[in-house]
Amino acid sequence: MWIVVIGWMYVVTLMAATEPTVVGGIMTFFGYGVLPLSLVLYLMGAGRRARRRQAGKDTQHSERPEE
Repeated sequence: MWIVVIGWMYVVTLMAATEPTVVGGIMTFFGYGVLPLSLVLYLMGAGRRARRRQAGKDTQHSERPEE
């Protein structure tokens, strides 16, 4: 997955570099690169975060002394 992210950011950086204005380049970089990738990476990490949260709850539950 990381190779796709790196490749896409390379393409977006080249697209932003060819914009006629600096503001256009910044908007292209954020509009096509940073914002969509942050959303995709956040959504793809949801399962991992849920498993980590569940593992933390299981660990806390097992460490608690029985009364």
